[in-house]
Amino acid sequence: MDKSKVAILTTVANFELYQRTSQYFPSGIKKYVFDGTNGMHGIHSIKYMMKKLKDKGIEWLIMADEDVIFINGETVYSIIEKMIETDSVLCGVRDGGMISHRNKNPYVINTFFSILNFEKIVSNWKENEVLKNQLIFENEFNDNISNLSFNYDLNSLYEPYYCFYFWLRRKFKNVLFLDAEMCEDEISNSVLFNNQIFLYHTWYARSYGINEKHTLRINKLINGLKLSKSECDLNDIVIYKKKTFAQVRFIKKYIKKIYQKLTR
Repeated sequence: MDKSKVAILTTVANFELYQRTSQYFPSGIKKYVFDGTNGMHGIHSIKYMMKKLKDKGIEWLIMADEDVIFINGETVYSIIEKMIETDSVLCGVRDGGMISHRNKNPYVINTFFSILNFEKIVSNWKENEVLKNQLIFENEFNDNISNLSFNYDLNSLYEPYYCFYFWLRRKFKNVLFLDAEMCEDEISNSVLFNNQIFLYHTWYARSYGINEKHTLRINKLINGLKLSKSECDLNDIVIYKKKTFAQVRFIKKYIKKIYQKLTR
């Protein structure tokens, strides 16, 4: 595997937390950041990703939020090897049934951590086609979900970004779903590969440094892991910000409201 063609992307809403957790991200690969402090995330971040990173020579793209703490970053390469072996275009944790407070759709993943066969996705990307996939058909997928530990909703379209993952499943079929376990604080979760924990996800990144409860909880988890930091500095990371995102979104919502009033 050519590590020069592997990259990691984080859409950051809290740079204070990212400054801490990025020290444990997989070393030796390019790190990209989308500045999400203006509200950009989810499907908007995915669309921006396809525009900004499509010509960077990336074959495999790791997506990890700033509240992800890697305890063994090298595991991502073993996962990629497994994805190559199984011809999987995507890996991640189901957004329903795996985490106690995420009872959404188990047929798609939550965006806090994933790995994409980015080269294959780029060559097939059609934004309008992707956006039309925000729908679910009864009995469409034959996943064995009988052993899921928590509640889920097979018909949930809770997240606007689901269309991207439904499109991937319908276009390429194979997805490598990862196991997760709840942590002692009953909010954070671990993620496993080959029955070994390789990262933790704390949730509530936006609350870090603002909400005392979540700040103390996240600090306790990070400090308790006693991990060795890699040499990573924000100055060595490529940061993009869509400066007009908030303004454009506001204008679109305003126009939509006017249109709805006029067409009543």
